[in-house]
Amino acid sequence: MNTLRILTTLLLGVGLCAAGYWSTQQPLWLVRSHVATPVAAAERTVIYYRDPGGAPFWSAGPKKDAQGHDYLPVYDDEEPSLGQPELKPKADEASRKILYYRNPMGLPDTSPVPKKDPMGMDYVPVYEGDENDKGSVKLSPGKIQRTGVKSEPAERRTIRMAVKAPGTIQLDERRVSVIAMRSESFVQKVADVTTGTRVKAGQPLMEIYSSAIAAAAANYLATINSKTIGEDALYGRGSKQRLMNLDVPEPAIAAMEATRIVPVTVQWSAPRDGIVLERNVIEGMRANPGDVLFRIADTSVVWALVDVAERDLGSIAVGQPVTIRVRSFPGRTFSGAIGVIYPQVNRETRTARVRIELGNPDLALLPDMYVDAEIHTGDPAPVLAVPDSAVLDTGSRQAVLVDKGEGRYEPRAVKLGHRGGGYVEVRDGINEGEAVVTSANFLIDAESNLKAALKSFAEAGAVEATAPASSGKDMGEHQ
Repeated sequence: MNTLRILTTLLLGVGLCAAGYWSTQQPLWLVRSHVATPVAAAERTVIYYRDPGGAPFWSAGPKKDAQGHDYLPVYDDEEPSLGQPELKPKADEASRKILYYRNPMGLPDTSPVPKKDPMGMDYVPVYEGDENDKGSVKLSPGKIQRTGVKSEPAERRTIRMAVKAPGTIQLDERRVSVIAMRSESFVQKVADVTTGTRVKAGQPLMEIYSSAIAAAAANYLATINSKTIGEDALYGRGSKQRLMNLDVPEPAIAAMEATRIVPVTVQWSAPRDGIVLERNVIEGMRANPGDVLFRIADTSVVWALVDVAERDLGSIAVGQPVTIRVRSFPGRTFSGAIGVIYPQVNRETRTARVRIELGNPDLALLPDMYVDAEIHTGDPAPVLAVPDSAVLDTGSRQAVLVDKGEGRYEPRAVKLGHRGGGYVEVRDGINEGEAVVTSANFLIDAESNLKAALKSFAEAGAVEATAPASSGKDMGEHQ
């Protein structure tokens, strides 16, 4: 019995010495792994496997190092090392509903239930409230800096679109007067007035002799010289009306009433301020009724008749402001407004004529001058708009990339409206204040296969948000 006790004591001492030696020669984590009970390890979940020598190497499944040693398991209740991200769910995430699981490597694959990828890595849960990230793109800060990505918030702006059209200056038809005789007459004298001369209203132009005018003047003076009233007074008013019907100028009639003398010739004067466009009168000539002797136009206000393309007719309206540039005066502009849109389209040029009224105080604008018009269209009320460069246009679909922060960008289909001034109206798709990518968005498109993301976005309404099926259409994260 004593001999047995001595042998047992010696064996225990040798074992303790060996354990103490190996514990001093191996890392503490290796000793801990050896003393872990199989039953406790079986109840714990292995997250990944790490290098047995402490090197920064990990594996999703069991593996051996170059020396043939097994990689060591890391359990879910152990503190992650070497800067590994915390894999435990956060407290707020534990209370949130999981919608589905996405591929941990960012591949276009989702699952309604937990699963692992071919490398043994768990799919990442997507919680309620994060489902809008489906189809988004994520870039690292370094890639954002290298590609020069810039964003700008969508704001309300006044969109001004300029419709350009060529045209010419024409006279205002309401400001043209002609002098024509209403009875057979003879031109006794012509004033020193020629075509192109500027005249003032009341300025003498010529003296006319007409037997019909002389007879009407004699009857009128005979009536007003009579001391009787009644029928003679009525006849007097009729005699004056006859002079007016012969287009005798009012100053000439007033001179007859003042002098009570029948004039041999009657002086004709300019009816308005303007330019003499035509002079068809010569001293001594005979003028028949209806012959136009002078044509005078007031050019203080003129028209610009421009031809607007048929495709732009829907965006113009009466009253819209217009800027006119005359080729004869580079750098100078004239302001006007649309007065009339003519109700006819030229079948050959597919244009419609638009009339713009222009002030011409210094009389610089002359008939038949060539002009270039810019019609400022658009609603004066501000609308939600983004820069032109923010829109990715495939022809059949328009989209923008919404900057969601932290390097994440979401493609969003939009409906556009008017364009102008480097901005485009957004009628649907984004909200005011949301930032959109305005620079290098085509690089993000190429980086993240945007076409697949847009297709997924278009079909999102047909997929149950609580259990999305694996479609291969979602856009992954790119670091």
